[in-house]
Amino acid sequence: MGLALLDYVVLGGYAVMLVAVAWTVSREKGGATKNTNDYFLASNALPWWAVGASLIAANISAEQVIGMSGSGFALGLGIASYEWMAALTLLIVGKYFLPIFLKKGIYTMPQFLEQRFNGTVRSVMAVFWLGVYTLVNLTSILWLGALAVNALTGLELFYGLVALAAFAAVYSLYGGLKAVALTDIVQVVMLILGGVFIAYLTLDAAADGAGPVAGLGVLMEKAPGKFDMILDKENPFYADLPGLSVLIGGLWIMNLSYWGFNQYIIQRALAAKSQKEAQLGIVFAAFLKLLVPVLVVLPGIAAFVLHPDIACADGASLVAGADGGKPVCQPGEGNPNYDLAYPTMMGLAPEGVRGLIFAALVAAIVSSLGSMMNSIATIFTMDLYRPVFKSTSENRLVWIGRTVALTALIIAVIAARPLLGNAEQAFQYIQEFTGFFTPGIVALFLLGMFWKKTTALGALAAAMGSAVFSLAFKIGLPAMPFMNRVGYVFILCVTAAVLVSLFFGRGRDHENAIDHAGVSFATSRFFNIAAAVLAAVLIALYWLWW
Repeated sequence: MGLALLDYVVLGGYAVMLVAVAWTVSREKGGATKNTNDYFLASNALPWWAVGASLIAANISAEQVIGMSGSGFALGLGIASYEWMAALTLLIVGKYFLPIFLKKGIYTMPQFLEQRFNGTVRSVMAVFWLGVYTLVNLTSILWLGALAVNALTGLELFYGLVALAAFAAVYSLYGGLKAVALTDIVQVVMLILGGVFIAYLTLDAAADGAGPVAGLGVLMEKAPGKFDMILDKENPFYADLPGLSVLIGGLWIMNLSYWGFNQYIIQRALAAKSQKEAQLGIVFAAFLKLLVPVLVVLPGIAAFVLHPDIACADGASLVAGADGGKPVCQPGEGNPNYDLAYPTMMGLAPEGVRGLIFAALVAAIVSSLGSMMNSIATIFTMDLYRPVFKSTSENRLVWIGRTVALTALIIAVIAARPLLGNAEQAFQYIQEFTGFFTPGIVALFLLGMFWKKTTALGALAAAMGSAVFSLAFKIGLPAMPFMNRVGYVFILCVTAAVLVSLFFGRGRDHENAIDHAGVSFATSRFFNIAAAVLAAVLIALYWLWW
């Protein structure tokens, strides 16, 4: 699984090229300095193709490439529901959410909450998001990336964390969102090329050189259970993907929160030249999402067929758990590490090409790190610092943002091993943790955008209730799948917000309620046709592998 000298040359060439591109596009003409709009929203100048590519590059990281491939090894193609349902979610965001955000001219999600509710809601949610982005998202991206680096190069995990963090800082801190978004074009090309090649190699290997189509047939023959999109209750991983909930339940809440109200994702669309450009970019991203399971989940399933015991250390074997439970490693009954699947499959590539695929993985990691750092800088600077220190110059605000982003990155490097060192499936760990808070986030945003009577207290009731209700379910009904819990907690959060709003608002419309008369929800003919095609493709995929 190691890298040869040629692989390191390819990787080094990629790193130099990326930094050069980032610094070139970041340079201001005539010695001008960046203001907050330049740094945090790329001067509102991103074309549709940059918006779409940047959305995918920000989204696809080690969490997907390593974590989702590991979940493919463990539970199969069902994990693709996160990607395929996300494609449909993107279209909903583009048609119904984005027009409201663009009309408000906002930088951040907390800023929208202040405009709709008040400064308290803004501050509470800003602090919350800073904590999650730093201690969950940044740490998971770094940890999974360091695992891949360790598997391929033997570099100790801590040094892998430091190397990835340093690379992301060098190319993204100076230029801000513009540097991140425009270099994401390079990143996406690398991701697709590398992903397609590793998928080809793994499928071809499964068929003993007979080609990828034959390889897919072999996988379906040898591991038919890995191609169930909807898991039944007897499946040991039912708790991760509880049957129809992936289509009609809590997965919708997870996706709406991530794609609609997540700063480091929606920030790309906010930086578009226009609403039309933003919506075209979202369509582009939605179709790219359909490809992701091919690039990362199929290699994980192939790893299960080719090397079923790679998840276990020291020669142990992966065997079924007691009473049909999750697999364990014997001897010793240890917990398997499924996230080794993708790094192992990368070992199939020849010298030079392996370096290219590794560069694609690094591209996924550093682009997401750069995106997350920029969003942390944006939220802290625009939502917490500037409201207090109103006279701060634009140039100083940019430098404060850079300092905060670097600080968050250092914290994530230190916290990564303690938080994720013992996780079996990092992707599922992330979903489980964020599932405690996403129901309240979706509830307060949806009500804030589409129900005029929602008050600030109602919004806080949804936000705080999400953690309280989730914890109660976790303690009282520990066996309940977290995705089902997310759906039930969402209903409770909406109920709490409505009751509190009606009681304290006395049934009147809130003074900051959204006036939809000034918002255009109309979409172009191309958008509508693309939405119909995408829906048809999704129906076909679920019909084929139900």
